[in-house]
Amino acid sequence: MLVFALSFAALLCVTAAWPALGGQGNHFTSEGESEVVRSAAIKRLLEVFGMEDPPAVHGHKQPPQYMLDLYNTVADVDGVTKDPNLLEGNIVRSFFDKLRSEQVEFKFNLSMVARTEKVLTAELHLFKLRPQASLTFSRHHFCQVSVYQLLDSGKTNSTQAKKLLSSRLIPVHSTGWEVFTVTQAVRSWMADEGSNLGLHVVVRTLGGSQTDLKVIRFASGRHHHLSKQPMLVLFTDDGRRSAELESTNPHEAIANSFLHQTPMSVKSSRTARSLDYGEEEGWSKPCQRLPLYVDFEEIGWSGWIVSPRGYNAYHCKGSCSFPLGQNMRPTNHATVQSIINALKLIRGIETPCCVPDKLFSINLLYFDDDENVVLKQYNDMVAGSCGCH
Repeated sequence: MLVFALSFAALLCVTAAWPALGGQGNHFTSEGESEVVRSAAIKRLLEVFGMEDPPAVHGHKQPPQYMLDLYNTVADVDGVTKDPNLLEGNIVRSFFDKLRSEQVEFKFNLSMVARTEKVLTAELHLFKLRPQASLTFSRHHFCQVSVYQLLDSGKTNSTQAKKLLSSRLIPVHSTGWEVFTVTQAVRSWMADEGSNLGLHVVVRTLGGSQTDLKVIRFASGRHHHLSKQPMLVLFTDDGRRSAELESTNPHEAIANSFLHQTPMSVKSSRTARSLDYGEEEGWSKPCQRLPLYVDFEEIGWSGWIVSPRGYNAYHCKGSCSFPLGQNMRPTNHATVQSIINALKLIRGIETPCCVPDKLFSINLLYFDDDENVVLKQYNDMVAGSCGCH
């Protein structure tokens, strides 16, 4: 993982220095650098983010508030994961209803979900509106809302072509989001895409009779604002494993690090980066963590990434000369190597290397090709601290 982190950091040093890919007056080209190298670097960076091509930009749509709130819960302003245990799995997707019908039937296109992903939880989010009529419900305060999976009657032995997924009582006069678990249905759809016939919602009185749709109403995709549209939220795990180096609380680990912390904001990223490169010659400071800001706008990705606008990956730089104190966080191997180097016992033995010894994940909130909003965690993207290894 450390080798990956170092190669990724080197790649970021290149890509972060470019202007937007479609921009005029590209200094990369003016310096005679190869377009082949640039496109290959961008391709490799996309692979790091698990993509073959950048998602298409469909305009400036507003992400669901639920996804924005979830992102702010699990990530800080730079996208760094607050706590690895806050999120179930490492990918969360939101899908809008494709039927857009006035009835209580909903269908979601899950073609963007890889079959290799493990479905952990699936939730149907419905926004309950205030009732238009209350005459028939003047003496009732609750209703029973049931969500069914629609089945192909030709493939079932039962005459009832639906399967109950979730059912509970809801206050009649309430308003706001109601969430129902539909994990079983989504798992079956992932196993057999043709079985995805959608979901059906039935509302009944406590006595079991079906209610008037004017009394209990849910927002539809046809007549209501995007912020209230029916939505499927899917939590999955694509099998990636976090590095053993990751701390339970990255912010506390960074705060307690012995390393020199260089304050760096988005606005000052270019200045700090140029100063760092300008001092490359004759660098002799001890191993430390330095800023490495990745600006998605400069790379040309701001059109499809919602948050963050960029993040500080940091990088490790400096000498690991003898003697290595504990503040250098050396491994035993590094300590021995530094001694051998200092005593010149064996020719060709270099000093240990200054590399990340803590790596943290970041979160990306973005639109995919089908205009779904995705929250995805990427491991080993931020150097939390550095040491001599």
